[in-house]
Parts: sequence; C-alpha cells; structure tokens
Amino acid sequence: MSDNNIDVRVENILVRFSVSPPIDLEEAVERLGGVKNGDVIIKSLDAPRATIVIDAQGRIIVHGTHRIGAARAAAKEMLLRMGRDESGMTTELGPIVASFEFGEVVPVHDLRANLQSGTQSFDERLGCMRLNDTRHDLELLIWPNGKCVALNARHPNMVAMAAVHWKTKFADKKSMKV
Repeated sequence: MSDNNIDVRVENILVRFSVSPPIDLEEAVERLGGVKNGDVIIKSLDAPRATIVIDAQGRIIVHGTHRIGAARAAAKEMLLRMGRDESGMTTELGPIVASFEFGEVVPVHDLRANLQSGTQSFDERLGCMRLNDTRHDLELLIWPNGKCVALNARHPNMVAMAAVHWKTKFADKKSMKV
C-alpha cells in the first residue's frame, strides 16, 4: 500500500427509492408480510440481504447493503412481490458508512493539536477519537490501531480523500509516520 493509496470499504449505504404511485402501507403488510411500526412498514430480506423500510409517503428505503445495485435489486424484489414493475423508480442516495485503515498506529490520546479542518474529541465508550471533518463533510472514528470508520459520508471517493488528508495532517503534526 503506498502512502496515498488507502483501501476504502463501504459497509452500509442507505438508498431511498420513490415510485409512482406510492406504495400503500396496508398493501405492503398484506402482500409482503411487512411489520407495521408506527408510520412505517419494515421487512427483512434474505436475498439480497437488506432491511426494507416503507415510509409514510410510500417510498422504499433500503438499509444494510454496501452497493447501490444490491439496494436496487432489493427494492425491485419488493415491487415485483406486489405485482408492480420498477419503471419510473427514482433513486436518492443517503449517507454511507465506510471503513479503512491508516496502516499505522495513531496515538489518539496524544493528539491535541489544532487540526484546522476538523474538531476532535475522545469517545471513552468506544475508545476512539471522533473527528468532525468539516472539509469533507463527514465524521471519522479513529482507533489507536489505525482503523477508521467514516460516518455520514456521501461517496466512497470522499472517504478516500478524507483518509489521505488526515493521514497527511497527522504526519505533519508528528502524530504518525507516513
């Protein structure tokens, strides 16, 4: 692995699909075996493995996949089970949870420097540094062993850019070898 080549793995992507006409919640309970929970219907799928939420507006939210194609396949399966097709289905991408490794130990307890494009705090419960990255509009959880989880990211490439940025920042602060 070169200094700037950090392998980002998407752990979860949240995708919302809108269809016309919207899905009727009662029909989703009857035809899909979904469980009503407040204003939404929840249905777990085994293949593709995903959790489907049908919201009050009749949109399909897919949680638990790591690829957009898998999320689309899950939504399409739900529509087919209801006797509908996917024509006219629109897609909205939600936040991504991704992970990567710096490949070095990060002394998170000793890192107290002003990092300019982010603010940090130590999360005692998780044993990691929480870094709010305002430059890349995401939050990083950084463990002392160099493992990281990016929360609320919009694209894996943005996570990779953040990883390279912070690895360089830590090296500049003599917090970590590059």
